[in-house]
Amino acid sequence: MKHSLSDIKELIKDRRTIKPEDFKARKVLDDQIKEILNSARWAPTHGKTEPWHFVVFQEEALKDLGKFMAETYKNSVSKEDFFQKKYDKFLNRPSLSSVVIAICMKRQQIEKIPEIEEIAAVACSVQNIHLTATAYGLGGYWSSGQVAYSKEMKSYLNLGEKDLCLGLFYIGYPDIDWPRGQRKTLEYKTEWRK
Repeated sequence: MKHSLSDIKELIKDRRTIKPEDFKARKVLDDQIKEILNSARWAPTHGKTEPWHFVVFQEEALKDLGKFMAETYKNSVSKEDFFQKKYDKFLNRPSLSSVVIAICMKRQQIEKIPEIEEIAAVACSVQNIHLTATAYGLGGYWSSGQVAYSKEMKSYLNLGEKDLCLGLFYIGYPDIDWPRGQRKTLEYKTEWRK
């Protein structure tokens, strides 16, 4: 066997979503972030388009990101639909992380590959990000939604008209015990045809 299957299986099973509210103040090293992003580059990509693009936020840029998201949220809802708690979460969540990575899909100019396949390639790159973070003992959280998908976010990230922001990935050292996971057995999720 070329690689230790048991190690790979354990890493996959150990991957968990850990939210920024459960991170320590300890900073993630730049070399770790580079290794995490280098792992992302090795995701499968139809046509070798490599549609992923990452914008890394650290230090003061985290505060700027929080202000941008909070104001984007505030400007996108009516006064009746505005919730201060949600605004505060947008404002403060990035600063709870050591690093936030904007997960983007850069659309191929000739659009040879269907958009859904480009999105799937980026999603695979995020799995590589999360697995590598897990191997380092780092917590990771992929967050998406209204603000991440907005035209304001595309502009903030300098994305093209056909490019997409697929969310933000928060990374930090966990300040909690590593969560346990549970999945349904294979029989519930698989149909065999022979």
